[in-house]
Amino acid sequence: MNYYKVETVYDFMRQVFIKSGVPEDEATICADVLIASDLSGIESHGVGRLRMYYDRIKAGVQSAQTDIEILSDKAAISVWDGNHGMGQVISYRAMKEAIGKAKKFGISAIAVRNSTHYGIAGFYAKMAADEDMIGITVTNARPSIAPLFGVDPMLGTNPIAFGAPTDMEYPFLYDAATSISQRGKIEVLAREDKPTPPAWAIDRKAQPVTDSKQLLVDLLEKQAAMVGLGGTEEETGGHKGYGLAVMVEILSAALQNGSYLAGLHGYEKGKRVPYRLGHFFLAMDISAFTDIESFKTITSDILRELKQSQKAPGKDKIYVAGEKEFYAEKNVREQGIPVTENLKKDLEYLSKELHIPMIEK
Repeated sequence: MNYYKVETVYDFMRQVFIKSGVPEDEATICADVLIASDLSGIESHGVGRLRMYYDRIKAGVQSAQTDIEILSDKAAISVWDGNHGMGQVISYRAMKEAIGKAKKFGISAIAVRNSTHYGIAGFYAKMAADEDMIGITVTNARPSIAPLFGVDPMLGTNPIAFGAPTDMEYPFLYDAATSISQRGKIEVLAREDKPTPPAWAIDRKAQPVTDSKQLLVDLLEKQAAMVGLGGTEEETGGHKGYGLAVMVEILSAALQNGSYLAGLHGYEKGKRVPYRLGHFFLAMDISAFTDIESFKTITSDILRELKQSQKAPGKDKIYVAGEKEFYAEKNVREQGIPVTENLKKDLEYLSKELHIPMIEK
């Protein structure tokens, strides 16, 4: 494993976006979202995804120039068309708009269609939490999850993020896919030449798939599917993950007259096309409900009581959402961002392609 300074990786990513045609201020937003993932210890959505964005821009299925069209704007509600621009830019601006509207109306929602991969959902929920608001965002994604009792990859990993301010060192920040694991973690395992745990994905006969590199191919060819939260049976709660994934699909497609399910595959008649993803953003001004200090006190008391409850045998600590990521940032800033040999090759490729100096330790 190679470790690189945070600032060095950040500057490299920003230069890759700029050289790919992304305007400088928007390249900064893109790099901000990716580095936030690496700092949180979420290797699946940081620098590890950099080549994916470059390849999509180069293939013409994603635009480096972000041209947002406002389809509807009624008081606290807006509907946007991202025109296949940079998902991070579209989403950053959408949550900023939701926060601004929430300050006026108490609550606001922005629905987006024709966007692209927007990185970690928690980045946008935290934007609201940092403004003493509750932030919620969901997004659909290219087909990966099989419906309960099915084997076809139909739904995306469809994450849900919820952020709320506290009086602790970190906000409560929940960000998770509605599948047992996100697709990006399989990409990380493939880069590290490690197997996928047997509960994460199934083949056409509903049998576990553990070959990470082959699984990524099989997902594209619809020969494998990821498993929703709760697993493949109702007895283990599989209907819950399935239902949540469908809920996200509805919020990400039906409100904005957007694409869904197979329409997000990124291929038509064997040719690559835009992914046409949809997002949903909600900001709630806490002061419109109660005073912010009371909210923070109660929220933090909930978290502290959970953390102070009896631990299971062999467990050292009880965590709450957002806590591990907070401490991970301290470690990453000290140790550096981990880069596997396979990921290093991707970065060297980008360095040569775009004539950017390769990052150094």
